[in-house]
Amino acid sequence: MAGTIQQIAELAGVSRGTVDRALNHRGRINPEVARRIEQVAEEIGYVSRRQRRMEESGGAGASSRPETIGVITQLSQSSFMIPVGQGIQAAGKKLERLGIRVALRESAGVDAAEQLRLLDELEAEGIDALAIMPVDCDEIRERLNRLISKRGLPVITFNSDIVGVSRLCFVGLDNKKSGQAAAGLMGLMLHGHGKVLGITGNFSNSASSRRIDGFIEELKQSFPQIELVGIQSSFDCTEEVESCILQAMAAHPDLKGILVVSGGQAGVKQAFEKLGPSRRPFVILYDLTPKNARYLQEGTVDFLIDQEGYAQGYRALSLLADKLRWNKDPEREYMYTNIHIKTKYNL
Repeated sequence: MAGTIQQIAELAGVSRGTVDRALNHRGRINPEVARRIEQVAEEIGYVSRRQRRMEESGGAGASSRPETIGVITQLSQSSFMIPVGQGIQAAGKKLERLGIRVALRESAGVDAAEQLRLLDELEAEGIDALAIMPVDCDEIRERLNRLISKRGLPVITFNSDIVGVSRLCFVGLDNKKSGQAAAGLMGLMLHGHGKVLGITGNFSNSASSRRIDGFIEELKQSFPQIELVGIQSSFDCTEEVESCILQAMAAHPDLKGILVVSGGQAGVKQAFEKLGPSRRPFVILYDLTPKNARYLQEGTVDFLIDQEGYAQGYRALSLLADKLRWNKDPEREYMYTNIHIKTKYNL
């Protein structure tokens, strides 16, 4: 006999309401709790009423082929993509039982030409919906709008967004607000005075750009005595992050703070090992990855800002499945994940 919501609640140690929100993606819920609920539901064979109705009406056999959701990611080798990928994989397993296939395409960099090629592949494959981490440029903007307007393709952006595209919604961090949160942390650590360096990834990645925009805006407004000595692009490369820090500290030996909003965070530790500063600058990184958690615990960095990567990958696909099966639109245009601030004390 299939499991029930009550059984899931008891096994997961949560309320029935929390189970309902997690399984139906309503309201905010801790991603670790949601993951535990999904795991318990799968283990006891829970089948929702919606899924039972679909299976009784013919399920995937009702059409000549399974519906397909295309997924395109960026920076596939970056550590922050590990939880995002886990969310995509978990959603894919769930959707497979509903007769929906997930076609994943991964790009190692932030490359518009590569992303256009992947879009060509998925369009030729005949996808029915698309979740994408878009490169923010005119070529991608035009292609997405063509897919939406001429093919009627439901599109959701996740992790990074793109302006001027009539997608269903964006799933991910409020990147500007997270940048403001980073500025607030930096201002408190520096007592409102000192020199700060910002390091971003690719300028065509809207997520990184929005974080830097929020950081600069909040510094100017709330901490005018803090001097921003520069915003350097690392292209999400460890060696470039290291080089940016070495050059900045050579030019500004009194550098007090560093914010890294991009990949390549291992470059922070490499730079400090080469410099061996007796008093390192305060450091804020993004994403709760195993390596970053270790840096936090050993005192290489001071704060991590996490963006709930698992929830981003999982929710984007689940919302598209709702659109395909039930023509249900997302509740909001911006489905923001929580801004989690981590120290070594709350890991």
